[in-house]
Amino acid sequence: MSTVAPTAAASRAGVLADLIPATRTRDIALVAGGAVLTGLAAQLSVAVPGSPVPVTGQTFAALLVGSALGARRGFLSLALYTVLGLAGLPWFSGGTSGAGGASFGYVLGMLAASAVVGALARRGGDRSVPRTAATMVIGSAVVYAIGVPYLALSTGMSAGAAIAAGLVPFLIGDAIKAALAMGALPASWKLADRR
Repeated sequence: MSTVAPTAAASRAGVLADLIPATRTRDIALVAGGAVLTGLAAQLSVAVPGSPVPVTGQTFAALLVGSALGARRGFLSLALYTVLGLAGLPWFSGGTSGAGGASFGYVLGMLAASAVVGALARRGGDRSVPRTAATMVIGSAVVYAIGVPYLALSTGMSAGAAIAAGLVPFLIGDAIKAALAMGALPASWKLADRR
């Protein structure tokens, strides 16, 4: 337990973005910035042998955006990312766009997960290492709860095959992403408390 009293701004903030003075311009910039961050992170893509779904930085970005911006702005950010990708902007994984790919269900999962982790972050789910770990695990579970069934339906895979191709190979990467978030988010709050 910290003996340093948090600053008034940090103690009132629900999510990290709330530390920036509130304006409509701020919210628009944060939403657009979160969409761009997710689009850029999606380009960090590595094919997984035996799976039509690549490992990307996209999921990490989506969970980070949700946590930092909160449920509403996080959802809007991922909605902007999704809509622009559907409209043809090539910023889904590997420079693709549209809803036709087997991995589009993961994009929909990230959209929902950004809102879930944003809501958890507003309740302090990103302020300590254990709470951040739990928030990231829940967010990842939401992504898989939508992405894996979509993968099965879009490819004709059985549920077991979809789990083997669309969940199991990604668990180690998700653990690494969660560890990064467990370091970054609580550290950001500690830095804000010192200012």
